[in-house]
Amino acid sequence: MKEDISKIEDIKLLVDTFYNSVRNDALLSDIFNNVIEERWPQHLEKMVRFWQTVLLDEHSYYGSPFLPHAKLPVDLEHFQRWIKLFNETVDSLFIGEKANKAKWQGQRMAEMFRYKIEYYKKNATVPLL
Repeated sequence: MKEDISKIEDIKLLVDTFYNSVRNDALLSDIFNNVIEERWPQHLEKMVRFWQTVLLDEHSYYGSPFLPHAKLPVDLEHFQRWIKLFNETVDSLFIGEKANKAKWQGQRMAEMFRYKIEYYKKNATVPLL
C-alpha cells in the first residue's frame, strides 16, 4: 500500500526512480546525459537535497536551481515530458499531501524554467546570479 512522502529514504526513492526514467527516455536522455555526463551521483545528491528542503522542510539545499538550466536546448515538448514522467513517478510510489505538493512544485518549476529559458533565448541577456 502506498504512503505519503515522509522521510529522506522516500525522497531518495523518488529522485532515483524519476531520474532513471529520464535517463532512459527517448526525448530527454540525450539532453540530461550530455549535460550531466559522469556527474550523475552528484546531480542525484543535489536533487535529493532540493526535494528534502521542499517536501520535508529540512533545509539542506543551497543554491539557485535555475542557473544550471538556463542554456539547455529544451522547449515545451521537453517540459511536458519531464512533468509527465515526474507525475507518473510520484503517483507510482506515493499518495498523500506531500506527494501532491511534489507534483505541484514540479509543475510550478517546469513552467517557471520554461518561461525563463524562452526569455533568455529571445533576449541577449545573461541570467543574474
